[in-house]
Amino acid sequence: MSKEIKDYSKYFDFSDAKVISEDETGKKIRIRGREIHIISEPNQREEKKRGKQDVQVVYEESIPEDMRMIGIGKHYLVYTFGCQMNEHDSETIKGMLEQMGYQATESREEADIILLNTCAIRENAEDRVFGELGHLKTLKLENPGLLLGVCGCMSQEEGVVNRIMQKHGFVDMIFGTHNIHRLPYLIQESLFSKEMVVEVWSKEGDIVENLPKKRQGMRGWVNIMYGCDKFCTYCIVPFTRGKERSRLPQDVIAEVRELARQGFKEITLLGQNVNAYGKDLTGMNYTFGDLMDDISKIDIPRVRFTTSHPRDFDDRLIEVLAKGGNLVEHIHLPVQSGSSAVLKKMSRKYTRELYLDLVGRIKTAIPHAVLTTDIIVGFPGETDEQFEETLSLVREVGFDSAFTFIYSPREGTPAAVMEDNVPMEVKKERLQRLNKTIKDYSLIGSEKFLGQVVEVLVEGESKNNATVLAGRTRSNKLVHFEGSADMIGQFVHVQITDYKTFYIKGDLVPEPVIAY
Repeated sequence: MSKEIKDYSKYFDFSDAKVISEDETGKKIRIRGREIHIISEPNQREEKKRGKQDVQVVYEESIPEDMRMIGIGKHYLVYTFGCQMNEHDSETIKGMLEQMGYQATESREEADIILLNTCAIRENAEDRVFGELGHLKTLKLENPGLLLGVCGCMSQEEGVVNRIMQKHGFVDMIFGTHNIHRLPYLIQESLFSKEMVVEVWSKEGDIVENLPKKRQGMRGWVNIMYGCDKFCTYCIVPFTRGKERSRLPQDVIAEVRELARQGFKEITLLGQNVNAYGKDLTGMNYTFGDLMDDISKIDIPRVRFTTSHPRDFDDRLIEVLAKGGNLVEHIHLPVQSGSSAVLKKMSRKYTRELYLDLVGRIKTAIPHAVLTTDIIVGFPGETDEQFEETLSLVREVGFDSAFTFIYSPREGTPAAVMEDNVPMEVKKERLQRLNKTIKDYSLIGSEKFLGQVVEVLVEGESKNNATVLAGRTRSNKLVHFEGSADMIGQFVHVQITDYKTFYIKGDLVPEPVIAY
């Protein structure tokens, strides 16, 4: 039997709540002895709307002067769940906290504020967050002065926010993806009012520039746009992240130039649908391909992007990527299914044939292109024949790797009300067969490197052997080789002597003959 969708209806019963006050700043209620200040709360009806109002770009100072001392002598800890966008949001959260005087810690016992930056894509991510809250409750009882906050995509869901208010009254603040810049004000309110503070904007706000970021390592995330307008039937992201909003080209380019000045070796351009960039910029004829072309002229050794949508992968982008240079040849191109019928039910707005045609055009223009993808198995109604179509597409494309998932219904999406008639044991068996096929082609991809000299950006020591370093090629293949720790963060050249399914091994060479 397939897993039942969670019933959140019990968390919408607020008959035991007492309204204390209500004015233009929101309302204050009391539930089970805890006062809650609801400044704004999520509303999925509002999240579904796509208004035509202009999105403003704001360049104001993000941390008011009177809030820059709040965290002096205190420590913070941020846990991040989910995708690269969440990782990037956490960089912004950490940057703001440090401008407020807080210092980072890895110790829960030392932390004065702990934030859970959450993901809503799959149910298991949600279960992990509520499990984490259960552990943190004990810590909060031992240290009542500890501030606990839940933010990110889960906070944009009505059922989640109501569940926290009803069952997790020890949480101090809840905020969403659209109002991260409001964090200093929410901390101030939580500290001085001692109430739970809830501020989740259902509608996306303005684009706020100049937010501080705490980046670490030699890689940098650069968010170029927010939101998604695709509304795939299985996906909650258009509701949690709002409509598509592109940052202005000059702001993106200025940030990339600053990262180049700071010595970053690699950047990844981020967006929920990154190659739809520019389509909402009225009065400008400037696409993602144009942005990539401009960034290719900046002195950053490697430029990546994620995640792209096949519908928006146009010939201009292929033309620019084919120039190479600092634009790497690794392309992540989620397909989700190899069956046109399933793709239609998913509302992906392309067919198997269109996807394969796109792959053909990419490989023709970029012979060394390495493709990776996302695939869902067990979507409602998926037949054995339709799953076989997915396997045959994997073989035809020859993906180097893939993120593969068993379909997980998300409350509020169209697919959640479809009959989930694929038994769990069938889903698991399909996933095993899919992963086996992916591994076969990943091994073929690894074998092609044998004898080649490749450029590797060294990331750190191998998890299993301190004398072995690990890094990645331009095509994102993991490489292991013996070397010294002073090479971490640098480019080296390695001749490949052995290969495994998901990584390759080799020896350092002083000077490359040719690097791929």
